[in-house]
Amino acid sequence: MLAQSVEQRTFNPFVVGSIPAHPTNTPRSFPFPVPPLAFVAEVASTEASLRCAGVQTVLLLLASNVFMTVAWYGHLKFGRDWPLWQAIVVSWGIALIEYCLAVPANRMGYGQFSGFQLKIIQEVATLTVFIGFAMLVLRERFAWNYAMAFLCLACAVGFAFYPPATP
Repeated sequence: MLAQSVEQRTFNPFVVGSIPAHPTNTPRSFPFPVPPLAFVAEVASTEASLRCAGVQTVLLLLASNVFMTVAWYGHLKFGRDWPLWQAIVVSWGIALIEYCLAVPANRMGYGQFSGFQLKIIQEVATLTVFIGFAMLVLRERFAWNYAMAFLCLACAVGFAFYPPATP
């Protein structure tokens, strides 16, 4: 009885590893061992940081694709009278910014996402950004066959992420 009292007094839910030997003898008994709060907080913090890294990865890939789309297709609207070499040099300059966003996005996301998943996210971001660019900047019409092609790619994304692949 004395050992149990000492054990209950030294139990600290904020310290990992201080679970009493007999969790059912604690003042609140559960039918399963209860992890210490420090462990739960650590897991929640890790999950939150992984979600945050996933969101940051997607946002960086979206931002990089804005620059990539402008680099690849912007000269069709804004530089049609430029010589080809000038369009290439300007596009390379814009693409440098794209690389400065895409490389950190892929480094940050790899491990949470597989390489295949990162590429699929990047392709969906590319198409999403391009649809907006084509409609708003190039003034092209978004036809039904483009919508169906985009739907097929969205299904491909679903297949890539179900069941969750281990990186």
